[in-house]
Amino acid sequence: MPDLQGGSPASHELSQYLAYLIASASRQMRQGLAQSISDESVSEEHWRILQVLSDERGRSMGELAELVLLNHPALTKNIDKLVSRGLVLRAADAHDNRKVLVYISDLGLEMVGRLKKSVDAHHESIEEALGPRKTLQLKKLLESFIAGSRPG
Repeated sequence: MPDLQGGSPASHELSQYLAYLIASASRQMRQGLAQSISDESVSEEHWRILQVLSDERGRSMGELAELVLLNHPALTKNIDKLVSRGLVLRAADAHDNRKVLVYISDLGLEMVGRLKKSVDAHHESIEEALGPRKTLQLKKLLESFIAGSRPG
């Protein structure tokens, strides 16, 4: 028997869980973001990697994986694609030759500039839908949740 919102009782129960709501919101956000950056033929993961590397500091794979929310195999696959497109490069760490650092290229920096416009427009549309006060509240709640739920 459907509930009043048109879903089944099982889906209604699922929607009561915070984990489901966060995953659903994340999915919706990712789909919108992917659509907004599709002109550049990059994925959301590529955008996160390029955005982090745009400070031109260079990052180890471990540090980069943590910052862009990817496991090591997925990060390696994405870095390989970005290297093949000339958007990032790998180089030995000057202080430790055993460590490889990833840097953004000039071409990658140009792409970040173009992507920023699309990503900012996407985020502005979300803020417009929620309103500035609710957007700020949501950001603070999510930051608090993330900080409070870290292991250890």
